Amino acid sequence: MRLAQVPSAVFAALTVTVLAVPTGLAAKPSLRDIPEIEEPLFAVAMAKEVADHCDSLGARLFKGIGELRRLRSHANSLGYADSEIRAYIESDTEKARMRARGEKLLAKSGVSYENPETFCTFGRAEIQKNSAIGALLRAK
Repeated sequence: MRLAQVPSAVFAALTVTVLAVPTGLAAKPSLRDIPEIEEPLFAVAMAKEVADHCDSLGARLFKGIGELRRLRSHANSLGYADSEIRAYIESDTEKARMRARGEKLLAKSGVSYENPETFCTFGRAEIQKNSAIGALLRAK
């Protein structure tokens, strides 16, 4: 599966309760413009993509679910309703934007869909750095 197909059914099911785009409320910015929401969501998507393509690394599923719940709670505390969260997650525009961002990062990091080991190399480097992506990955 390519990042262009992310979120997968599992990722979509988990994230459907996490983020939202404000619908018609000018006072609230899009959640994509709130770094403390956008960056962790991106990390979850990237960790899932790495785990999907690298047999020696897995996603830290419960940590990822916990992060998504934390993001939903934070979005709710900022005034975003669950319906707004679902609208954001289901937006084709937002999905395409996130895919493009992920593909750019992967390409910049030398990751190739034709060579799954490059996902492993990238993932191990992220784990070593203890980055937001790496914190959501584990060796199998």
